[in-house]
Amino acid sequence: MPVKQAHPVCFPFNGLNCAKFAAVILTDTHSHLYAEQFDEDRDEAIQRALDGEISRIFLPNIDRSSIAAMHELANGHPDHFFPMMGIHPGSIQTDFEEELAEAEKWLFEHPERYCAVGEIGIDLYWDKTYFRQQQIAFRRQIEWAKQLQKPIVIHARDSFDEIFEILDEVNDNSLTGVFHCFTGSIEQAMRIIAYGGFYVGLGGVSTYKKAGMNAVIPSIPMEKVVLETDSPYLSPTPKRGKRNESAYLRYIAQHVADLYQTSMEQLAEVTTANSYKLFGR
Repeated sequence: MPVKQAHPVCFPFNGLNCAKFAAVILTDTHSHLYAEQFDEDRDEAIQRALDGEISRIFLPNIDRSSIAAMHELANGHPDHFFPMMGIHPGSIQTDFEEELAEAEKWLFEHPERYCAVGEIGIDLYWDKTYFRQQQIAFRRQIEWAKQLQKPIVIHARDSFDEIFEILDEVNDNSLTGVFHCFTGSIEQAMRIIAYGGFYVGLGGVSTYKKAGMNAVIPSIPMEKVVLETDSPYLSPTPKRGKRNESAYLRYIAQHVADLYQTSMEQLAEVTTANSYKLFGR
């Protein structure tokens, strides 16, 4: 099924005359639409996102097994999808050196192709067996980002303190990035912002009542927020329990806009501007 193109868009912050465009343009800064969960209806899922004015979708890599599918999606829709390159901490195991070598090859041979190094980080939720290897991989991928002047996309699950410990050592004016799927406290959000070049990614968990994010989000400056789905995972309310997709970003955006007591249009404008600042595209 061919995918229709979204109508032309422009943004007030890029100096163009936007008077004739009234659409709400949303940016999904973290989606795995290349994943096998979309093999049966990927074109339809893409079209639903475009129909919902979600025309900018960023694709974090997972590991060696996901690179080909990610490239295929990004190459097929270069105006809408922007790939990253990195190794997810959940894929850092005994063969982590081979995983890193593959990602490094792609990243340094085609640096212009990727908008960020990601997703990378530390995950201690499921298994702490490879914690040391995750630390090594995280540090090494941060160094790649510095060398190539690219932002990092951080996966932090049960690992804020461990990640902060590393960032406290390596952060400088050249390092930027985003803590994706942020579920932390106000204090943790302020620590992220204090690094200077980092943003907070808000996704489906932000809509869960028991997550406690309703009390945290209004304290985070909107100028430091980007939106995401992490599809096919972590569907927002009212789609919780179903496969997530980029089209569901509107539920997240509306919830976050309500918490900021602002309009969907204002939130979309600010968070999309933030995504341009972060990723440069």
